[in-house]
Amino acid sequence: MSHPHSLAKQLQSKDATREPSWVRYLLLTLAFIVFLGLLILPLGLVFIEAFKQGVGVYFNALIDSDTRSAVKLTLITALIAVPLNVIFGVAAAWAVAKFNFKGKTLLTTLIDTPFSVSPVIAGLMLVLIFGTQGWLGEWLQDHNMQILYSTPAIILATVFITVPFVARELIPLMQAQGNDEEEAAILLGASGWTTFWKITLPNIKWGLLYGIILCNARAMGEFGAVSVVSGHIRGQTNTLPLHVEILYNDYSYSAAFAVASLLAFLAILTLIIKTWVEVRQENNSSTH
Repeated sequence: MSHPHSLAKQLQSKDATREPSWVRYLLLTLAFIVFLGLLILPLGLVFIEAFKQGVGVYFNALIDSDTRSAVKLTLITALIAVPLNVIFGVAAAWAVAKFNFKGKTLLTTLIDTPFSVSPVIAGLMLVLIFGTQGWLGEWLQDHNMQILYSTPAIILATVFITVPFVARELIPLMQAQGNDEEEAAILLGASGWTTFWKITLPNIKWGLLYGIILCNARAMGEFGAVSVVSGHIRGQTNTLPLHVEILYNDYSYSAAFAVASLLAFLAILTLIIKTWVEVRQENNSSTH
């Protein structure tokens, strides 16, 4: 007699192959055409346009002082925003997944807020807070402090936009794992921090890395919120996406595509690392 689980798998397999072969091939062809037309072709055109006027023009665009400043600011922003969101994301996920408390639903809603708010609106909110006519504008002026149109505003905008990525990756993972291992460790005398470092963190490491990759990719590629608060000061407050826009608006097309190729390369690298993490995460799940 067949085992119910194996029988269910056989039925699922039959359902999956019930359609005629031509239907499957048609769907695969359509998917390939969309993938080629919307992803591969535009990505290839970026590199073609970047090298259109020669390798010399390409590398001159990359070593330009404004480009180097944009790269530096982009890296600084990511190096600050990502760790902050890792700390917040792990703490929020741990609280939501492991404890019951008043305001739990509100916390999960607030975590999702950047997904529902346009990045431009997020930038405008910072203007209302830190701008000259904003809530804190007069106080900042009196103390000779500038937040808006400077690096702090860019970091704040990026932190806000990237808040959900780590937390949203960890919450369902930690909820699925349950509390059994942590409770056993505490019953055996382990402290809360020891339980976290020895039990919780090893169990979520691949999900955490996945969230960090997504958070970093969004931090480096953010445009809308950063555009509002940056002031577009060449060599000072332009990140890589803003620098690409300025070069394109100045009709420096080859330079714009050369800088854009850096972002494209980072996107490809992110996808490769993301795929590797997904495979490791699936293998880790299958062994438990």
